[in-house]
Amino acid sequence: MWEKYVIFIDGEAIVIDKPAGLAVHPGSRTKESLEDYLRHFRFGFQREPLPVHRLDRDTSGCLLLARNPKAHKRFQRAFEDKQVTKTYLAVLAGVPEAEEGIVDMPLGKVSTAESGWRMVRDQAGKPSVSHWRRLAVKDGRALVLFSPETGRTHQLRVHAADGIGVPIAGDPVYGDGRGAMLLHARSIRVERGAKPPVEATAPLPPHFLAAGFDDALL
Repeated sequence: MWEKYVIFIDGEAIVIDKPAGLAVHPGSRTKESLEDYLRHFRFGFQREPLPVHRLDRDTSGCLLLARNPKAHKRFQRAFEDKQVTKTYLAVLAGVPEAEEGIVDMPLGKVSTAESGWRMVRDQAGKPSVSHWRRLAVKDGRALVLFSPETGRTHQLRVHAADGIGVPIAGDPVYGDGRGAMLLHARSIRVERGAKPPVEATAPLPPHFLAAGFDDALL
């Protein structure tokens, strides 16, 4: 059954289509995470693969795993050297006035006992940049393609809510939390020098298709 999650595999890398609702790493409030299931993705190798980056628990789509420590270091370096291209699809809870734009917003982390932690605009924070383009509008909501330059925690979620001014539909932290959060890691491409790149596209999950924008992607 685990093969159904694999959308790319070779001797160095696996890209899985992570389901929404599954955290990548365990935490104090996380009873279950992808790490509990990595042994099922060995596919003949003795080592378990290692996640190279992360996706939020409620974000579905492309997640890169390295099949050995050497590959893990190489892929981490590719992220640092901006040799990784990712795209995300999001359904926003409204329609932005512009059709496209760039959000350039430094982010910092804040935390309170009442509401927990979140990322906010912070001039002293870490730089974060996202390009976005509106693909379609339906029933008062917009389908947007994000192409992030950086990979900060909650980056696209904050950029939608505070940068564009319209939160991602279903976002439990930066939006109204009604229904499933509609953010999907659509594609990833990792350059490997002389070797062919790691490249994969994740199909839209059922809860995303139910939003009614599948025809806009044909």
